[in-house]
Amino acid sequence: MDNFSNAQRARVLTQALPYIKKYNGKIIVVKYGGNAMTSDVLKQQVMEDIVLLWLVGVKVVLVHGGGPEISETMQKLGKKAEFVDGLRVTDKETVDIVQMVLAGKVNKTLVNLIEMKGGRAMGISGMDGRLIEAKQKDEKLGYVGKVTNVNIAPVLDLLEKGYIPVISTLGCDKDGNTYNINGDTAAAYIAGALGAERLVMMTDVAGILRDKEDVSTLISSITIAQAKRLYEEGVITGGMIPKVDCCIEAINRGVRKVIIMDGRVEHAILMEMLTNEGAGTMVMGDNQ
Repeated sequence: MDNFSNAQRARVLTQALPYIKKYNGKIIVVKYGGNAMTSDVLKQQVMEDIVLLWLVGVKVVLVHGGGPEISETMQKLGKKAEFVDGLRVTDKETVDIVQMVLAGKVNKTLVNLIEMKGGRAMGISGMDGRLIEAKQKDEKLGYVGKVTNVNIAPVLDLLEKGYIPVISTLGCDKDGNTYNINGDTAAAYIAGALGAERLVMMTDVAGILRDKEDVSTLISSITIAQAKRLYEEGVITGGMIPKVDCCIEAINRGVRKVIIMDGRVEHAILMEMLTNEGAGTMVMGDNQ
């Protein structure tokens, strides 16, 4: 807005008023990871968006992954990353690395950035307060977890006290095992348990494209029934399938609407939440 006049700035702010009123006091869950996390510039902008929403009264919950950082740390320790069907094979040594990177370096870096932008944040993992309970998803994947239960009380406590909860996607079981949880899945379950107004899923594509090579074919909104038809038509394929599955899971668990958006776009969260145009693809229930 550096080239805007004061009058233009004022118009932009007043146009956002209906959206600020709409989301004031509502819970918004942001799933953050991928390319938006590896770029320092984008990371700063995502944290600015989150703090701005928090300052105008939106209850923001940030759920984050950290795949690139995990792979980088594994490489430094001389351990090769292996994937099966897009999921990281996680032996005992690897899950210790995942815990160190996600609950340690990545989580605390994000908390610090939010605080530097003027917000109040508290970092927790899915293991704290047994927030995410899990069991082994598949023996061949090792300590990759399937969510069995969400104890949402720690998140509600932080929201009530005025914090932005920053959650790393680790889970645990009653035997004390730690599990690596897919970030999109964890976000869907957490948002569902919170009855969130929105779940914003940041990814590295514009959204659901009818032609994956043509951004102009972006589908702005779909219902669950329409999503299932797009599966059958071969429009939703590859890595977008599990992402849309998570969107449907979230809606079935009580989230009103889910947004799949390009985390590489500057201030994409504010574009979605505080403008008429929005950003990405909105997934909603069949009766909305």
